[in-house]
Amino acid sequence: MSSKRKKESPESDGSTRASNFPDEVLERVLGPVKSHKDRSSVSLVCKDWYNAERWSRTHVFIGNCYSVSPEIVTRRFPNIRSVTLKGKPRFSDFNLVPPNWGADIQNWLVLFATKYPCLEELRLKRMTVTDESLEFLALSFPNFKALSLLSCDGFSTDGLAAIATHCKNLVELDIQENDIDDKSGGWLSCFPETFTSLEILNFANLNSDVNFDFLERLISRCKFLKVLKVNKNITLDQLQRLLSRAPQLMELGTGTFSQDLTANQCSELESAFNNCKNLRTLSGLWEATALFLPVLYPACSNLTFLNLSYAALQSSELAKLLAHCPNLRRLWVLDTVEDKGLEAVGLNCPLLEELRVFPADPFDNEIIHGVTESGFVAVSYGCRRLHYVLYFCRQMTNAAVATVVQNCPDFTHFRLCIMTPHQPDYLTDEPMDEAFGAVVKTCTKLQRLAVSGLLTDLTFEYIGKYAKNLETLSVAFAGSSDWGMRCVLDGCPKLRKLEIRDCPFGNAALLSGLGKYESMRSLWMSACKVTMNACRLLARQMPRLNVEVMKDEESDDSQADKVYVYRSVSGPRRDAPPFVLTL
Repeated sequence: MSSKRKKESPESDGSTRASNFPDEVLERVLGPVKSHKDRSSVSLVCKDWYNAERWSRTHVFIGNCYSVSPEIVTRRFPNIRSVTLKGKPRFSDFNLVPPNWGADIQNWLVLFATKYPCLEELRLKRMTVTDESLEFLALSFPNFKALSLLSCDGFSTDGLAAIATHCKNLVELDIQENDIDDKSGGWLSCFPETFTSLEILNFANLNSDVNFDFLERLISRCKFLKVLKVNKNITLDQLQRLLSRAPQLMELGTGTFSQDLTANQCSELESAFNNCKNLRTLSGLWEATALFLPVLYPACSNLTFLNLSYAALQSSELAKLLAHCPNLRRLWVLDTVEDKGLEAVGLNCPLLEELRVFPADPFDNEIIHGVTESGFVAVSYGCRRLHYVLYFCRQMTNAAVATVVQNCPDFTHFRLCIMTPHQPDYLTDEPMDEAFGAVVKTCTKLQRLAVSGLLTDLTFEYIGKYAKNLETLSVAFAGSSDWGMRCVLDGCPKLRKLEIRDCPFGNAALLSGLGKYESMRSLWMSACKVTMNACRLLARQMPRLNVEVMKDEESDDSQADKVYVYRSVSGPRRDAPPFVLTL
């Protein structure tokens, strides 16, 4: 390692050397370490390890784009090839963050073009990305290979056309759940006829028709394509043609799974699925009906992930499908499967590790179908390896949750969403405190928790006392007083993200975290009882935190409607819109 590198490392007394390895050897030893947490820990060992980690790192993960500036990142890590960057707070997914809040990628790209001309991968979540930024990206990085956009906004299919036109070495284009101006499907025709490198293509959430001839030719050329997720405009006979040209697929997202097919067409589709011997993930299946589900059976035996969150299947349809899926580890379904469908999950999926049950219509309070505690318990009896659950339901009991965690004590992610706010145990009319108490007492590996239902401060006392590995807590319509939030902040040593909305927590709760916030990534509070004065006091006492308040037009001037607190090494952001007050 050159002397220049040594000058750029932090000061050290040098009294204890952790290693006598040559610098080049250290860099090679640390190179295979991929976890950003592990690499951060390595960099703290000593001056030599800091330098070796700095120069050998090729990927950087930034969980909050305002926690650091692009200048600091490029100074610290000179050889980055891959960047993962998250922007807006997670509650932006629920429209709680106003439009034009920020998190624009452009300034990052401009500096990356100078400092990282060999950038190959960019993975963005909840960032604002314009067509101009996508065109700049496509033209500035000749070796660019992978673009993933998840829950981003600000761009259109014109930006995708620029990526397709100019990124000659593109391996991955993954467009998921974005707020995109879907002008047309013509962007797929922008891939050159000589282009063959694509391995991952996901445009499932786009709505416009695509030119199928262009898509078919593209799939035919890309012999190493592993992931293909098309939108719902792709018909079953078109899907059959794509599968016949890409039997090597490992992940498939289908189009609409309902149309009039002849017996011969149906046979050809079944044969195409039968030839997909490597298929491990299946999603899409829009408008799936019992008539065509049997064509999937030949491909089901090796599936480990089945995403049916766009398919409103009934319990009998799900049961027949799961009978052919003995190796499932992950399953996403709509609550149209009802408890009978979840009983089939428990009977047929002994290896299941993750279950997500989404509401088919979250805004219809008169709806009759759905899932209850009965289905949840049935899954827990048959799927003892379950450690990740997201469960939307309209009723639950303390006893049922206690049974679930007793059967599955290894939960790391437990997100129970009782959809009616302040809903008690519907059998006893008691608060749901003991349910979540059972979760945190039993599941010692718990990292993420979302609570719901009628909850008092007792729930938060339990969380603070027992959830010692908890990293993310999401709270809505819960709690009795400031004491509950204080219990969490005082008692959860590994807490990194705390998200709170529509709770009675106020100034005392906010200020009880003075000793905690610098070790956390962020705090979000909205529709609570926090005042502007308390936020100003927090900002004065914790100058290394960014304390931002978003004001609603009709709110009291003394109230802090939405509060976002996060640590930052780059100070207040320079692009805050007028409705964001930085204290």
